[in-house]
Amino acid sequence: MEVPRHWRLKKQRYALIGEVCPHCDAKIFPPRDVCPYCGGEAKTQFSFSGRGQVYSFTQMTAAPTGFEQTVPYTMALIQLDEGPVVTAQLTDLGDQEVEIGMPVEMVTRKLRSDMDERGIIVYGYKFRPAMG
Repeated sequence: MEVPRHWRLKKQRYALIGEVCPHCDAKIFPPRDVCPYCGGEAKTQFSFSGRGQVYSFTQMTAAPTGFEQTVPYTMALIQLDEGPVVTAQLTDLGDQEVEIGMPVEMVTRKLRSDMDERGIIVYGYKFRPAMG
């Protein structure tokens, strides 16, 4: 990943910063300039709580390039409490079985390392079972 792109995506990767449409009040993630629901301009920043529930999930046994060291792992569609659905890896599961509707919360974790001359370690959001 290029360093400038990494810095551009920092807010949404580390804090789930999206937008709220001032016209229809839709919560949007990732941020876009135009609301996908009403077509209005949507540039008002919104911080998502990072809490939600598992909408769907799958176990990954054949990973794409850059993620081979973490196989097997669980990927899930997470319905955030505020509405949007995001794709993320589940972490900190231990022996716990994943279930549809399971409450989860966002955590920041290492996603991968770019093993080229730059040696960038990429962090981002993952979700774990909700604590308390």
